[in-house]
Amino acid sequence: NLKAYEDILKISLVRVGNYKRAVKRVDDGNRLCNDLMNCLHERARIEKSYATQLTEWAKRWRQLVEKGPQYGTVERAWFALMTEAEKVSDLHMEVKAALTGEDLEKVKNWQKDAYHKQMIGGFKETKEAEDGFRKAQKPWAKKLKEVDVMKKAYHNACKEEKTATSRENSSKLENNNPEAQKKLQEKVEKCQQEVQKTQERYSKALEELDKVTPQYMENMEQVFEQWQQFEDKRLRFFRELLLGVKQHLDLSPNHKYSTVYHTLEDTLQAADAQEDLRWFRSNHGPGMPMNWPQFEEWSMDLNRTLSRRETMRKHTDGVTLTGISQTTEQTSKASSSSSAGTVEKTAADRSDEEAGNPFASANANGNPFEDEPSSAEVCVPVRALYDYDGQEQDELTFKAGDQLMKMGEEDEQGWCKGRLSDGTVGLYPANYVEDLE
Repeated sequence: NLKAYEDILKISLVRVGNYKRAVKRVDDGNRLCNDLMNCLHERARIEKSYATQLTEWAKRWRQLVEKGPQYGTVERAWFALMTEAEKVSDLHMEVKAALTGEDLEKVKNWQKDAYHKQMIGGFKETKEAEDGFRKAQKPWAKKLKEVDVMKKAYHNACKEEKTATSRENSSKLENNNPEAQKKLQEKVEKCQQEVQKTQERYSKALEELDKVTPQYMENMEQVFEQWQQFEDKRLRFFRELLLGVKQHLDLSPNHKYSTVYHTLEDTLQAADAQEDLRWFRSNHGPGMPMNWPQFEEWSMDLNRTLSRRETMRKHTDGVTLTGISQTTEQTSKASSSSSAGTVEKTAADRSDEEAGNPFASANANGNPFEDEPSSAEVCVPVRALYDYDGQEQDELTFKAGDQLMKMGEEDEQGWCKGRLSDGTVGLYPANYVEDLE
């Protein structure tokens, strides 16, 4: 680039005043520093925006998966996608910090050291470049001006001589009196003498210009080379800086980045369908612990327990929820996340044991709220996020986008009571809707 630019400037520099483009390059260098900083600022904003979106996505889907029916090692594999997003988000925030910190400071400091503003405006370097070129060109420009004056005088003399000759020839053809022809002939001779004089002066001026031209070219070359070196520093600095920016943007060599995907692959490979099926069988199928009904002697404690359960039945709203396996999945997720092989009894499991039903997560009467105190009814408008088909008679069925009223707080198993626009009242999964208020 410098070589091509140098060839162009050498052609133009021999003309007076044609060093302006070389001088302007100093100002252009300062402007390019500002452009580069703006470029890095914009890329940093993009990196931050991408990192923020990754974090928000991971947070939202982690909550949805936690409340959803997925379980076991496949659930952990699904969570691994959110973990990857969070880790990559952190790395892109590091890229943003590097661009706005280290890289931006380098440009700012280099610009400050290379370009010095003057009190009256402009840069010191710009004035030095212009003064250098003007000083080197001044003697030659003076000689060139003399040549232009001599050339103009010579050309005018030639024009006058041609005009006088034409008049003399016309007079001869018209046979004018001898006295008039003599005057025209004298005019021609006088013009020819003037042409001879101006030609000699013009030639002499050119010879003198030729004598100073080598020195002029040498002086201009020295000044030009000085500012070539100045521009060379800027170009080299930009190149090194852009290489540094590339290292910050390229995450592939970063060991943190590669570790994220090694960990993700290991977690995904660890997903085992047979292990998850064994866990589900042990926690929600025939393999779950059972407390088979046995003959029990009457006691005061048993009488108190039965009386308390009968009393709580009177405070329920009469909604019966039976055969919903999702509820037990929600209550059992904590134990599956820590160890797929460990079975931790939940409140629902104990209720199943009391009821003697190995395949149901509800209590003996099929009502998950039977042993819980009722909460104050609230009515909040909500909108369905997904389609849901009720599995039991007391469950609602709706489509994504439908609006309904939430009539109570979410229970421990992730269910809510609601009312559809047609007045139907029933239960639905709490994580399938979002509040409108």
